Amino acid sequence: MSYFDQLVQRSEGSQLFDYHPNGHVQRCQCGQAVFFDNQICLSCGSALGYHSEEGKLCSIEQQPDGDQWIIRSEGSLDGQSFKLCENRSGPAQCNWLVTKEENAPFCVACALNLTIPDLSIEQNAQYWHTTEQAKRRLIAQLIMLGLPTVSKELDPRQGLGFELLRQLPGGPSILTGHMEGVITLNVEEADPAHREKVRQNMHEPYRTMLGHFRHESGHYYWDRLVMDTPWLPVFRDLFGDERLDYQQALEKHYNDGPPADWNNTFISSYAASHPWEDWAETWAHYLHMTDTLNVALDFGIRLDTLQLKIDKFDRSQLDGCARGNDDQEAFLAFVNRWVQLSSVLNLLARSMGQPDIYPFVLTIPSLRKLYLVHSIVADVG
Repeated sequence: MSYFDQLVQRSEGSQLFDYHPNGHVQRCQCGQAVFFDNQICLSCGSALGYHSEEGKLCSIEQQPDGDQWIIRSEGSLDGQSFKLCENRSGPAQCNWLVTKEENAPFCVACALNLTIPDLSIEQNAQYWHTTEQAKRRLIAQLIMLGLPTVSKELDPRQGLGFELLRQLPGGPSILTGHMEGVITLNVEEADPAHREKVRQNMHEPYRTMLGHFRHESGHYYWDRLVMDTPWLPVFRDLFGDERLDYQQALEKHYNDGPPADWNNTFISSYAASHPWEDWAETWAHYLHMTDTLNVALDFGIRLDTLQLKIDKFDRSQLDGCARGNDDQEAFLAFVNRWVQLSSVLNLLARSMGQPDIYPFVLTIPSLRKLYLVHSIVADVG
């Protein structure tokens, strides 16, 4: 059963069990709760390692040779030996296990790095640490969704790579973006003050490191899963013709702003700039929704008991949208649960005087676009 199918079943209250695809809430061998980025159990001191293919954070025990570590955990992984990612020590503080020898000495997430910040420059170590935390969450989710995450070095034509850079004084600007399988990210975005300043200047309701990674991964997977495939005409029907001049479209967006009625059709104002950006924004929201809903379920939040009624999306709004191997009913159940959960999350944030956690409104056009993203992901899985 796929990640998404289990997510939907759990959200309906029919399958509430200890399934943790991204390792958000699991337990050490001593019973203490441990979390996605933990390297050590704070209760018993056991070392912890994240097994990316199984999505499990496990207690691990060093072997006499000092190089191999044995998993001490219930289930099929118990007793298996692995090496630690070379980035476990140092600023990245990666807690992943090396599960594929072709990526050694790094784990599957760190092996995707083509360039890291110059660590001799002040603050770059902390920026890189924060950047890697967000990137690992992205990669963990992509793996559990069954999406390809082969490194650029192993597959120069279709692989994925990351350039994690910081602008030098007087040097060229570092622009976050994607080009031919390489995602470039300005690690200064890891500075909350810098990120908030840019967010306000850009009039954005939401800007995070994880959001950047999810958005740029959307561009990468458009190249992998949509371009030159039977999905392309379907994409154009919903998102528009991507052959529209990209640079001119962005210049128009930044000079004139989005159309006044953008929120009737697009999931964000930036999505209105060009079909590629519409796709990347929609893709990022699909990842936001699936992962956040999964975490809520990991913590035992029963969505079927939330005292909040919503106007549910239904099948009539997806007429003509039957796609691939997906299930419309499961998708609609997922989206409706998300609308319910995000509304409650926003109210909780407001009660603390904080901005909305999910400052967006889903419309029928956005629903149909999300459904295409879901259908393509389901087709891969």
